[in-house]
Amino acid sequence: MVNSIKRMKIADQILEQLKQKIRDGEFPEGSKLPSENKLAEMFGVSRAPIRETISVLVASGLVESIQGGGNFVKKIPTEDLLDTVAFEMITDEEIYNLLELRTVIETEAAAFAAERHTAEDIEKIYEAFRQVSDTIYDDSVVGDKADYDFHMLIVKAAKNSFLTQSVENVRELYQKALTYSLKKNVGRREKREQVHQEHQNIYEAIKRRNKEAAAFYMKEHLTNARLKLGDPRVNK
Repeated sequence: MVNSIKRMKIADQILEQLKQKIRDGEFPEGSKLPSENKLAEMFGVSRAPIRETISVLVASGLVESIQGGGNFVKKIPTEDLLDTVAFEMITDEEIYNLLELRTVIETEAAAFAAERHTAEDIEKIYEAFRQVSDTIYDDSVVGDKADYDFHMLIVKAAKNSFLTQSVENVRELYQKALTYSLKKNVGRREKREQVHQEHQNIYEAIKRRNKEAAAFYMKEHLTNARLKLGDPRVNK
């Protein structure tokens, strides 16, 4: 039985109910979810929150969307079903705002890091870069932790405690949004290779102490992420 949706955060509530139905086996592995129209009718809502919910389920790896065929429940490890972070709703607006903030902060941080990094800083940044590189051809790994470490180490290498704290203040949303974004690249080798090249460009510019190039490549990298996620406000 479906509970009627009456309160705020409609998509969030729909997501929780659909997750529970998957856990309970009402929508078993391999089964096709009802159409958007049918789900909208079931929950008594418009199609907009249904589409938002489905996009989160797809990005989380719970559901596979087949063009022209519908949405199907994928095989889900038990530990993933218990991972509340993986299933927490992140709105498009939150992701767009976060990436805009990251572009402002991390573009300048990359330039500062190019000027101010120590030998220890560059070693740590390279190690994080190497760990991200190891995930390119492994579709069982998202690589979000290594990616976060790479970016955070660059911010720390800028040697400005306020910049570091600004990023730390949005750490939880940052990590969730990063996971959401990188999951879209799993199984898409060309996208992962593109991100790898962007990271390499950033790393090498910082290592060469070329602050203009470091800022350029960081902005390009984050702009591409915004374009991939459909941010309507981005201007490349």
